[in-house]
Amino acid sequence: MARSKRSFGSIRKLPSGRYQATYSDPHGTLSAATGRTVQHNAPTTFDAREDAEAWLTDVRRSISRGEWTAPGQAARKAPVSFASYADRWLERRTLKPRTRQHYRKLLDHHLIPTFGASPLRAITSEEIATWHHQMGGGTPTVRAHAYGLMRTILGSALQDQLITHNPCHIRGAGNAKRQHKVKPATLAELEAIVGAMPEHLRAMVLLAAWCALRFGELAELRRKDVDVTNKVIRVRRGVVLVDGARLVGTPKSDAGMRDVAIPPHLVPMLKEHIKDHAQWGRDGLLFPGKNGEQLAPSTLYGRAPTKQRAGSGFYGARAAAGRPDLRFHDLRHTGAVLAAQTGATLAELMGRLGHSTPGAAMRYQHAAQDRDRAIADALSAIATGASS
Repeated sequence: MARSKRSFGSIRKLPSGRYQATYSDPHGTLSAATGRTVQHNAPTTFDAREDAEAWLTDVRRSISRGEWTAPGQAARKAPVSFASYADRWLERRTLKPRTRQHYRKLLDHHLIPTFGASPLRAITSEEIATWHHQMGGGTPTVRAHAYGLMRTILGSALQDQLITHNPCHIRGAGNAKRQHKVKPATLAELEAIVGAMPEHLRAMVLLAAWCALRFGELAELRRKDVDVTNKVIRVRRGVVLVDGARLVGTPKSDAGMRDVAIPPHLVPMLKEHIKDHAQWGRDGLLFPGKNGEQLAPSTLYGRAPTKQRAGSGFYGARAAAGRPDLRFHDLRHTGAVLAAQTGATLAELMGRLGHSTPGAAMRYQHAAQDRDRAIADALSAIATGASS
């Protein structure tokens, strides 16, 4: 009887009406009698073609997982450990360099020390709950990220049929409340910070606030990205520092590639900065470091103030403005709230900030509403004082 061709193995209908499944030895073992690749038949025949196809599918999966043994040999008993599977999982993922570095640290510091030697099938919900509890609440963001990574890896193992269920089901464990409550800078504080910054970095602070750009986006800006005639910045790249090396790539998400309109009052300052401080040529960096490469975060922040000396860079400038709590990234929040106060819609905020989901942009709208309430209260106070 003729065999039906498949991408893996073959099935033929026997004179008896039953079906036989056959596949070639995956290691290419040759038959001593024929010199051709050894063929392996299923240990039994099947009533229906679908049963034979299902059997071949199971064989193919065992081969891809490295668990296949030739018929007649002892079955391979070595279970797949969490560490070996997690390493393969990370290696096969397409990730941004910083994300890959983050996952690697979570695995090495928080997951593999506890679960590394454990067979995947042996990891229980109780063990995961105990590990999660023992991590404590001191670093809630790290704990949430570690749990989320564990759940994702075991979810892949479930899809690969290496486990029968995902033991990660602690409700809300993959989420963490924001530890740092951002208090946007006021316009007066922003003015004080800019005035206290080194001259060649003042434009960076202003663009971070008024255009809500990330540090990595600012550090990789080049002359060709800034169109002062049409008042627009074209964000197409960002730079990150990974294991001491500067890596240039696309922004965090597709939404991060965007055109940001420059507020007109910044244009004269930006022209002066480009003329006095930017590198020459279309590819010249707007904010070059001393070595000609992209500016490092440590150079921007400078020295922190102490009792013996004043600070320098952003550390010193924020202290001078009375905002020692302000992070450079918080300037982006300042710009987002200012944009929201103009009445920008959620979609407009997402486009300006480069957000792919509405959650973060909604926070800025809420912050703007809170500020509007404060303004309304202040107006009432004025009215009350005027009538008394």
